Amino acid sequence: MQEQSLDQLLEKIDNKITAISPIDKEDIPVVPLYMDQLTTFMDSKLRSSLRNSTEDKVLTKTMINNYAKNDLIPPPIKKRYSKDHLYELLFIFYFKNFMSIGDIQTLLSPITAEFFGKRKEKGFGIEDIYESLYNMLKGTRGRLREELERNYESVKDAFDGVSGDKREYLKKFAFICELSYDIYLKKYIIEQMVDEISDDYIIERESAYEDEMRKKAAKEATQEAMRIAKLKHEKNKALEKARQEKIKGTQSYSSLSKKLI
Repeated sequence: MQEQSLDQLLEKIDNKITAISPIDKEDIPVVPLYMDQLTTFMDSKLRSSLRNSTEDKVLTKTMINNYAKNDLIPPPIKKRYSKDHLYELLFIFYFKNFMSIGDIQTLLSPITAEFFGKRKEKGFGIEDIYESLYNMLKGTRGRLREELERNYESVKDAFDGVSGDKREYLKKFAFICELSYDIYLKKYIIEQMVDEISDDYIIERESAYEDEMRKKAAKEATQEAMRIAKLKHEKNKALEKARQEKIKGTQSYSSLSKKLI
């Protein structure tokens, strides 16, 4: 079989990219899904984006259970997954291709803590975040095509001294190297930003924890002071009662003595 030229290969890839798009918010099921329903839905929407669409799995039950176990997503509610679970699983699906599980957890932890389970009527939630991102990403494929065209222009006339299939191979190799270096730089930027988020989130969580501990200590101190005051009051009350009984006993004794006299 004759090897495809670089421009033929890019045209074929471009046609595949056209079929890949983020899932529209309106397509996300409103009702919570059980595990089998969830994996079926994700498979129907994302299979075209897999490298090997006939063998690879979009998301398996084991993957999803591990994500919940490792706090990437909250656990299901009565074995069912909400819309917010689906949004977070979509983030994970794309992130896991180039980010470690630890980095994904760092990135999603504030999202889960601050926005999971909230809706517009209750505040800004994950659905609102996804909708904003969906609108932002609409032009991504167009920008990618422009970028690929520039990459192609830089390599299409390279390796003039090599003929035939060897030249086509070297052009593809150069194109891949160019894309790879671009990915490497972007991945480095992402990692630096995740580390920054991690540091900020840790500081914020530590500050919140310290505030919580101060409030807890203040509450405990107040409760202890109230307990001591109550004990003191009860002691004084008991002493006063004993004093009154003593006085009453003395008066009774005095009255009895007068009668005997």
